[in-house]
Amino acid sequence: MTRLFNDPAAFADEALEGFTAAHRRWVRPVTGGVVRATATPAGQVAVVIGGGSGHYPAFSGLVGRGLAHGAAVGNVFASPSARQIHSVATAAHAGGGVLLMYGNYAGDVLHFGQAAERLAADGVETRTFAVADDISSAGPQESAKRRGIAGDLPVFKAAAAAAEQGLPLEEVLRVAERAGARTRSFGVAFSGCTLPGADHPLFTVPEARMAVGLGIHGEPGIGEEALPTADEAARLLVDTLLEELPEDVAGPAGQRAAVILNGLGSVKYEELFVVYRKVAALLGDAGVEIVDPEVGELVTSFDMAGISLTLTWLDDRLEELWRAPADTPAYRKGALDAAEPDLDRGPVAAAQDTAVSDAAACGATAVPAASDASRRAAATVLAALDAVARVVDAHADELGRIDAVAGDGDHGIGMRRGSTAAHRAAHDAHGLGAGAGTVLTRAADAWADKAGGTSGALWGTILRSLGTALGDRDAPDAARVAEGVTQASAAVRRLGGAEVGDKTMVDVLVPFADALAAATAEGLPLAEAWDRAATTATAAAAGTADLLPRRGRARPHAEKSLGTPDAGAHSLALITRAVHGALLDHH
Repeated sequence: MTRLFNDPAAFADEALEGFTAAHRRWVRPVTGGVVRATATPAGQVAVVIGGGSGHYPAFSGLVGRGLAHGAAVGNVFASPSARQIHSVATAAHAGGGVLLMYGNYAGDVLHFGQAAERLAADGVETRTFAVADDISSAGPQESAKRRGIAGDLPVFKAAAAAAEQGLPLEEVLRVAERAGARTRSFGVAFSGCTLPGADHPLFTVPEARMAVGLGIHGEPGIGEEALPTADEAARLLVDTLLEELPEDVAGPAGQRAAVILNGLGSVKYEELFVVYRKVAALLGDAGVEIVDPEVGELVTSFDMAGISLTLTWLDDRLEELWRAPADTPAYRKGALDAAEPDLDRGPVAAAQDTAVSDAAACGATAVPAASDASRRAAATVLAALDAVARVVDAHADELGRIDAVAGDGDHGIGMRRGSTAAHRAAHDAHGLGAGAGTVLTRAADAWADKAGGTSGALWGTILRSLGTALGDRDAPDAARVAEGVTQASAAVRRLGGAEVGDKTMVDVLVPFADALAAATAEGLPLAEAWDRAATTATAAAAGTADLLPRRGRARPHAEKSLGTPDAGAHSLALITRAVHGALLDHH
């Protein structure tokens, strides 16, 4: 278990602070993560990677010459926010465009996509690429739904090495696509991981058993088998990966492959070497030429006892990029020239960093003008957000337990971080005289920024949609609030891609929005209309227990979730009822 921590909520930030203090030769901190200590060469594509904390050396440990130019670092097992990613990418950009790279998880896809839009609006040419190498998470016909695990490393490295060679952005992206299409991973675990501050692991494995096809966020495996010997584990990993080759690889004989045997946190290096001796022998028997193998901890999951095997099938170009030198805190290969760039990042980079800091500072203090009526409405909004934070805090453990049934168990933690930050930001904005719309949009940014993950992106979208609808000029009536909720419902479906029946928060948000719109259309006052809609939301959340998840991290473990409501749907229902209480108090 994770034993050394202070405040669990501060764990990720404190870990990043210590990491940068220990590795100033390679990295320097910026808002949202780290960038190289040396400036990105002018005109070079900046490869910016990222993901949640808890996976070291991914992602911050892979920043340095020959690999990433920057890494956006989220909270534990939660994607970084769009604002964090934008900040890191802005600091790393040097005129050649930005390639954003990440594992294929819903939260990362949402936040990196939003960051790409913001960078494009800034005039920065940006592309995104999600690594999807885990064959246990979806079949070959649905490979785009696969999650990214230890295959991140060879794909990141191929793209970064291409960028170092001075290739333009579109060609760097094509290299990433080629490497991703030729990378496959598969893993097993012998015990689950325990998050900082938790008193039990996210999943357990019965004595003398092994979980097969696990994720790296504490998701349980897709099956169980008897505990194997080291050689039997090696054979399972190799045979499983050799069963699925890239379309342009006819068979393993005569092929070259980059091979990674990855430890997930608690398996000792000596154990990995015992397994690798058999992996190497089996691949050799199959006629595979192993190129520069890596054995060690490269993508971890806190203290999870488990291993994964990754094969990247190489052609001449990919082999060149795989063998290219790299120098980062956690990954080094070959030899770079001895002439290090000056650690002084120069005036251009300094101006970028100052611009990011100034923008953040201005956003935190100045508020738009607002009418007296809107400022009075802002007090009700603040009370509602206070109720949200309190109900989430009271149910955080329950939400985590529900989420852990088929997911990674961090929903309660993320919701607590997000709702607390949203209330704090709303309080500050209200104190500055902000109207209802600005109070909500400030809360939206804070929730997305501090929570990260899918729920952070979606709740940021919900609050922002409401803030836009309410504005800062008029006193919002029931019809306008209902319209804002309707817009939020549409925005969440558009952003996340989920629909009713997928077993997500959408299964509650849509009927809640529809019920609120119908009640206000009848002329009911807001508190009464909201009460009716909240009752609908509670029933809809309970109904998700009978659904099979079709999206998100729970999808590979769909059957396990039967009988348990969706965590996001349940938390939304709790929030709608809590807000009703605030509306009654401020009627």
